[in-house]
Amino acid sequence: MDGAELTGKKVLITGASGFTGRHAVEYFQAAGALVAAVVRREYVYAFPEGTHVHVCDLNDKEQVRQLIDEVQPDYVLHLAGKNSVPDSWSDPLLVLETNVMAVLYLLDALRSCPAARTVIVGSRLKYTPEPGKIPQPPHPYSLSKALEEMVTLSWMSLFGQQIMVAEPGNLIGAGPSTGICSLLARHIVACEQEGKTEAFRLSGRENTRDFLDVRDAVRAYATLLVHGTTGTVYPVVSGTERSLGEIADTLLSMTSANVPVRWDGATSGPDGAGKEEELSLLRKLGWQPLIPFAQSLQDILNGVRIQQGRGTD
Repeated sequence: MDGAELTGKKVLITGASGFTGRHAVEYFQAAGALVAAVVRREYVYAFPEGTHVHVCDLNDKEQVRQLIDEVQPDYVLHLAGKNSVPDSWSDPLLVLETNVMAVLYLLDALRSCPAARTVIVGSRLKYTPEPGKIPQPPHPYSLSKALEEMVTLSWMSLFGQQIMVAEPGNLIGAGPSTGICSLLARHIVACEQEGKTEAFRLSGRENTRDFLDVRDAVRAYATLLVHGTTGTVYPVVSGTERSLGEIADTLLSMTSANVPVRWDGATSGPDGAGKEEELSLLRKLGWQPLIPFAQSLQDILNGVRIQQGRGTD
């Protein structure tokens, strides 16, 4: 997909000031779309020139309705939500309200725009219940994403809206991420600038995860908005499991500083890069990851260095 299909189209992006949201706004702007960036608070981020910023509390049904009436979008990319597992334990009701009710308010308001195509971004950490067994989600966040997906697909079925669900894995890249790659990069820069000697703790070297550059994920969302099949759940992953040891070794090779790392030996299984038939769903639409893993890590590290005022090496 070359982005030409988006030229002149109104694209509404919720959670626009977040990690993925900032990259999404830049991508759709560059593709010639008319971007409506939705944020909860004003002046939280300096968006590119030409971005139309809308302040809206997605937990307020009337505000959401007014937003949709004003924008009348052609496409909607829903990125907003609570994505912290620890926060879901401390305030489970807020996480459920934000991840479930906000989606319902948005989809209900979009009934006035029947031609709008919508991608709801879920999570591969969603809980999948076993038939006949008492539900045992690992944490409230997992439950919230399972309910979010269920009400999304049910709403589509009930009201005939054009809705797809995207399930990203671990997204990495420059920006305000709290993922393991960004956390280690910040530790490296602290060692470079401050001579920090405290060890950065990591679990077992052989633990593996699927990592995808956030810019590749945004391209996937754009592909789904234009070409995705309504009612389909699309994994948005690289398809490659990488170990924490590989991540640490690659990032540490990008600095001359002494960076202490402590491995606690804890092991876990892979987080699920996706079955081959699942991975083929996006590939059949013409999407594939383009950004090399090492380049993603270098961009993260350079981004932290620039943010901290050091510049790149």
